[in-house]
Amino acid sequence: MNVNLLILQFIGHLLGDYIFQTDASAKEKNENGFKSKFIFKHTLITFISSLVLSFDFNFTLCSLGIAASHLIIDGLKHKLNKGRFSFFIDQTLHIVMIVLFVWMFELYFKENPLLKITNTKLLLIITGYLICLKPANIFIREVLVVAKIESISDTTTELKNAGKVIGILERILVLTFVIIGKLEIIGFMIAAKSILRYKDTNTIKTEYVLIGTMLSFGIAMLAGLLIERF
Repeated sequence: MNVNLLILQFIGHLLGDYIFQTDASAKEKNENGFKSKFIFKHTLITFISSLVLSFDFNFTLCSLGIAASHLIIDGLKHKLNKGRFSFFIDQTLHIVMIVLFVWMFELYFKENPLLKITNTKLLLIITGYLICLKPANIFIREVLVVAKIESISDTTTELKNAGKVIGILERILVLTFVIIGKLEIIGFMIAAKSILRYKDTNTIKTEYVLIGTMLSFGIAMLAGLLIERF
């Protein structure tokens, strides 16, 4: 299988399902399925992202297949996946379909790319940084939902969305330090964040933040270590 094409399609999925989709439209789509006013726009974005990042007009039918499967999965999500694991089931199905259509393209179509990208590590680095943005925030939130850990964020004393921005920044820094081989700096970052929370007497809140921090650092470090294996 063309690994680079597969990574490019995964990047397209990250862009279409996270970067180019707002939380409000995602929520409305998940609640209304095929009746959603956003679902067909989202499907079009999925198709465009897939085709553009294939750099190959011969991939058009496969991009249509990926978009169509995305439409069906998202349209049925509110009926089929109502439990705590719905996010993970949904994303697994999307990824399986991407793998399937890339595999079919390799079997039944001839590659004729307008731009042939051969640097796998560069693609993985781009993927890693994209994951560290909005996708990681949503993943952490859904892990906490699965673990039945309720949010205890107090919006009266904390800046709105500040935790999300801090999480994104720390993941970008951690991923960068792993890639350049400066793992010792990550230890200083964890220590610095611990000091900031040291005087917080709210034990439940401190534990909640700790869980989120460990997940956040873990995602970035795992992404960096996987990239470094190539």
